[in-house]
Amino acid sequence: MTDPLPFAQETMRRALMLAERGRGAVEPNPVVGAIVVNDFGQILGEGWHQKHGGPHAEVHALKAAGEAARGATLFVTLEPCCHFGKTPPCSRAVIAAGIKRVIVAMPDPAPHVDGGGIRELRAAGIDVEVGLLEADARRMVAPFVQLITQQRPWFHAKWAMTLDGKIATGTGHSQWITNAASRAIVHQLRGRMDAIMIGIGTALADDPQLTARPSGPRVALRIVIDSRVRLPLTSKLVQTAREIPVLVIATADAPHERIAALQSLGVETCIVGVDAAGHASLVDVADELGRRRLTNVLVEGGGQLLGGLFDLGYINEAHAFIAPKLIGGADSPTPIGGRGLAMVPTEASLESPEIELIEGDLYVHGPVRRQA
Repeated sequence: MTDPLPFAQETMRRALMLAERGRGAVEPNPVVGAIVVNDFGQILGEGWHQKHGGPHAEVHALKAAGEAARGATLFVTLEPCCHFGKTPPCSRAVIAAGIKRVIVAMPDPAPHVDGGGIRELRAAGIDVEVGLLEADARRMVAPFVQLITQQRPWFHAKWAMTLDGKIATGTGHSQWITNAASRAIVHQLRGRMDAIMIGIGTALADDPQLTARPSGPRVALRIVIDSRVRLPLTSKLVQTAREIPVLVIATADAPHERIAALQSLGVETCIVGVDAAGHASLVDVADELGRRRLTNVLVEGGGQLLGGLFDLGYINEAHAFIAPKLIGGADSPTPIGGRGLAMVPTEASLESPEIELIEGDLYVHGPVRRQA
């Protein structure tokens, strides 16, 4: 679409920036930002969706604008909702405020909205423009869209590796490959995730806590893919399960007494089917996490788990921390195992990746391009 106002792009970019403030606090709802402006581009009120179950971005912006909202323009990053949920419909609040024009970055693909908010606004005589910075808005709410449309979480693959692509030595030693500043970013990532997932190999090798330190806006469910339930009862995960939830995903072959022992210590267990190799089916795992309405899942390895997700095309975003160190060794593990691709991709695997220098480490991250 063409910019409906000379200051439109600048205003929508600010609305997108505001929306990001809700990241980690609003899921499974989408992050949304809204700004009320007059005909000269002066901001009269602004807001963002701040917490799940709380007022939406439009309501915050309209409240901040007050009576000045009458006859003004509302910029919003996602189509206003038109249904009663935990809060009343935003479309009705917009109409009641006397807004004359609404500029929407993208329609809401949720089945209970799906253009209904836009239609309601237009039926009330409000001029509605859709599509300003839509690509940016879609990237921002991609995890929400995937959960809504595919019933599957947005999987973030995270790994730390050396310059020669190793995540540990041949003996299994891996602490620490990256520096403290890189590890601090990982803790920030953990603090906005619905869940953190590892395989049993990583659990046995590292005995991790999988917590955010310091804590973030969310407390992540800690998940271990553990077909035979080998997670030690003395592990840090099990010993802290009553304070921070732990889910062990096993198969029907897992010993019942081991499952009962974990459950007695506060660990939740879930049985899934097996894949062709006899491992826990990652398709079933993804379906289960989708049923639980988990939006963002951080997968911290190891190579077998990340490889399995990669082969399924389930890795949606990558976070690679690369240290200027060399390990070598044919038996030293690499981040992503599995079958892998038969040919080198013709395009970059990450779409518009961001590359940051973190006190000597490289942090490369971005959404993963769909595999052909």
